[in-house]
Amino acid sequence: MNKHRVAGRIEVNGIVQGVGFRPFIYNLALRHGLKGEVSNTSAGVAIVVEGSAGHIDAFAADISAAPPPLAHVVEVSRQSIPVNGYTAFRIVQSKADTAMATLISPDVSVCEDCRRELFDPNDRRYRYPFINCTNCGPRYTIIDDIPYDRPKTSMKHFEMCPQCQQEYDDPLNRRFHAQPNACPVCGPHVSLFDRDRNRVDGADPIRETARLLRQGRIIAIKGLGGFHLAVDAVNTAAVRRLRSKKQREEKPFALMTADIARIRQFARFDAAEQRLLTSIQRPIVLLRKREPNSIAVDVAPRNRYFGVMLPYTPLHYLLLDQGFTALVMTSGNLSEEPIAIDNEDAIRRLSSIADYFLVHNRDIYLRSDDSIVRCAAGETRLIRRSRGFVPVPVFLRQKVPAVLACGAELKNTICLIRGNQAFVSQHIGDLENTATEDFFRLTIRHMQRILKIEPEILAYDLHPDYLSTRWALEQEGVQKAAVQHHHAHVVSAMAENRIDGPVIGLAFDGTGYGSDGAIWGGEVLVADEQKFDRAAHFAYLPMPGSTAAIKQPWRMGLSYLYAAYGDALEDLPLPFLRGIDGARVTIILEMIKKRINAPLTSSLGRLFDGVAALAGLRNEVAFEGQAAMELEMMAASSADYSYDCHWTSGAPAQIPTAPIIRAVVEDLLQGTAPALISARFHLTLVRLFTDLCDHLRRDTGLTRVVLSGGVFQNATLLGGLVRALEDKKFKVYTHTQVPTNDGGLSLGQAIIAATTATRSQIA
Repeated sequence: MNKHRVAGRIEVNGIVQGVGFRPFIYNLALRHGLKGEVSNTSAGVAIVVEGSAGHIDAFAADISAAPPPLAHVVEVSRQSIPVNGYTAFRIVQSKADTAMATLISPDVSVCEDCRRELFDPNDRRYRYPFINCTNCGPRYTIIDDIPYDRPKTSMKHFEMCPQCQQEYDDPLNRRFHAQPNACPVCGPHVSLFDRDRNRVDGADPIRETARLLRQGRIIAIKGLGGFHLAVDAVNTAAVRRLRSKKQREEKPFALMTADIARIRQFARFDAAEQRLLTSIQRPIVLLRKREPNSIAVDVAPRNRYFGVMLPYTPLHYLLLDQGFTALVMTSGNLSEEPIAIDNEDAIRRLSSIADYFLVHNRDIYLRSDDSIVRCAAGETRLIRRSRGFVPVPVFLRQKVPAVLACGAELKNTICLIRGNQAFVSQHIGDLENTATEDFFRLTIRHMQRILKIEPEILAYDLHPDYLSTRWALEQEGVQKAAVQHHHAHVVSAMAENRIDGPVIGLAFDGTGYGSDGAIWGGEVLVADEQKFDRAAHFAYLPMPGSTAAIKQPWRMGLSYLYAAYGDALEDLPLPFLRGIDGARVTIILEMIKKRINAPLTSSLGRLFDGVAALAGLRNEVAFEGQAAMELEMMAASSADYSYDCHWTSGAPAQIPTAPIIRAVVEDLLQGTAPALISARFHLTLVRLFTDLCDHLRRDTGLTRVVLSGGVFQNATLLGGLVRALEDKKFKVYTHTQVPTNDGGLSLGQAIIAATTATRSQIA
C-alpha cells in the first residue's frame, strides 16, 4: 500500500438526495484519482475517500463549489480515518441511522433535457407524461420516508424494465438513482374517465382531453401535488360554468399556458417576473393584464392582474401543446376544502363539478398546492408557499430547541425547527372543516417522520377557538407556549432576515387575537424574539356581527361612520347609505351602540374594508380580502395630498380613525373620484406610519423597522412605506422567504416559543 495514501470521511448535509449528488461525487472522485465509496444516510451523504492528501483537499473543495443543479450544500464535515485499501470508487447502498435527517428537495419542473426527449419522436420516452431525471420531477409529494430511495416513495409499485434499470444503475447516466425513473413500458400511465367511472377509449387520453376542453368541458386533471380543475380560458361559458359548479363566485382563477410568447398575448411582465415564470419552482405569478385580451372576463373579474404559470410536468406540456392560448387550472376542490389527491376520492368529491377525469396511477403521498408569488417593492413576495419551495428550510441565525408550531386558523401552515433549520410546511388552508383539519394532522405526522424531528416544545396561537390551538392543548407530555398573533408576525420576518431584536414592528392584518381579548390588526410593536410592547394601535371600534362584518364590509363602513359622526351620520347624503335598507342600518347601529355581538377591533384590514364600502366598491365580499384588494386595484397612480391623521399620547398611543373617515366622506360628497380617494388613503397610511416610526426612534433609538401581516400583500402600501422609511434612514425588513400573511405565522410562533418557553409549562 502507498505509504503516502491517506483516508478521510466526509459528510455532507443539505439537499443532497434525489438530486444526482452521488453520481456527482462518483465522477468527482474519478477526476481526482480517489478510491472509496459514497452512500445516502438519514443525515445526508457519507463519503469515504483514499488517495493523496492534496487530491482529497481538492476533492473536498469541489463538493461545495459546483454541486448538481438541484442540490443545496448546507454543511461539509471532514475527519481523518485509517486507510482501508479501497481498489475503486463505488456507490453503495443507503445507510439508515438515527442522526439528523437530510434535507429533501422540493418538487420541481421538468428540465430542458427531459423536455427535449418528450417531444423527440426518436426517443423511447416520446410523449411519455412521466419523463424525469435526477435534475427534475417529483420529490416531496412522493416521499414516504428517508433515506430517499425508491422503496420509500410511491414509485415502489413500479418495477423498472431492463432499460430503465440500466439507466438507474449507471453512475454516468443522467437518470442514475433518479427514484421516479420510468418509461412507457414500466411506469405510471394516464387514463381518462367520465364522471360515472367509465373509461374513455382512445389511443391518447391527453389528446382526447384537449378535444373535450375545446368543447367547453370541465376536466379534473391529476398533477404533481393534487388535482386541478381545467377549462379553456377563452371559453366564457365554460369559465362561468366552472365558477358556478365550484361555488367560487369571484375569486380569480389561475392560468397555465405553454410558453412566454403566449403569456405576452394577454399579460405584461418585466425581466424579474419572467425569471419567476421560468424558474424551476414554476409558481403562479401575478401579472398585469394586457387590454384588450382574449381571456374570458370571468377568469379574474374586477382585477388588474392574472395569476399565470408555465407548465411544470410533462403531462402539462403535452396538454398545452394542443394549441390553447391558456387553460384555467384551479385547485381540484370545492371551495375551502383541501385539493383532491386520490383518484377515487377525486371522482367522489368532484363529480358534481368535472365532466371528465384525467388521472394517473402514481400515488401522491402529500398534497401540495401551486405556490403564488408577486413582485413588489423590488423583491419576490410569496403569497402562498407550497409546491416548488417546500420543504426547503429557512436558515436561522442560531440553533434553537426542536419546536412544532401549529400556525393560524386561516392560511394555515405548520413549522418544525431542527437546529438552525426551520421547515415551514406547504399551504394547508383554512381550518374551518374536518377535511382541512385532517390534512393539518397528516402534515404534522408526515413532516415529523421524513424530517426526523421530535419536538420538545409546542407553539400555538393565543386564540382559544382556533382548531390548531385546540389540537395543541390536547397534546400531552410536551412543553407548550401560547404566542400572540402579531408578535409572531413580526418575529417571522425577523427570523427569515436573520436579525435579533429589539425592532419596531408594524403588524397589519384583518384579525388576530390580542393579549386583552380584543381583535387586533393595526399594531405598532417594539419587539424582540421573547417579548413585545404595544407602542401604538388604531383606536378600537365595534365590529357589528363579528365575522359577518368581514363578509359584509358595509357593516364596518357604518361602524367607522358612527365613530366619526355619531347619530349625525344618518343625515349624510352619501350614496353608500342610500344603497342599504334603512331597517338594516337601524339594526346595525343598535348593535354598535349597545355592543351586541360587536367585538372591538383595531384592525387595519377592517379599515380598508370600511373605506372600500364607503367609496361604493363593495358591500359584500366573495372571498377574504376582496374589498381591500379592489381598493388597491383602483387606486390612482399618485395622490396629490394625504388626509389629516394623528395619534394620541399614551402607552400605547392610539390612532383615531375619525379624521381619515371624515376626510374620505368630504371627498365623496364633493364628487372626488374613488381612484383618487384610494390613492390619498394609501398615502395617508404611508405618512402616518413613517411619522410614527420616526417618533418611536426618538424615544427608543431603534432604527430597524419590520413589516409583516396580510395587509402588506398590498403592493401600493408596501412599496410606499418601504421607500418612505428608507428615505428617513430606517433599515426596513420585509418578507421574501415566507408569506407576509398568516402562511408565515408558524415560523414566528416557533422562534418565540423556542426562546421563551420553560419546562415548568409542561401540561
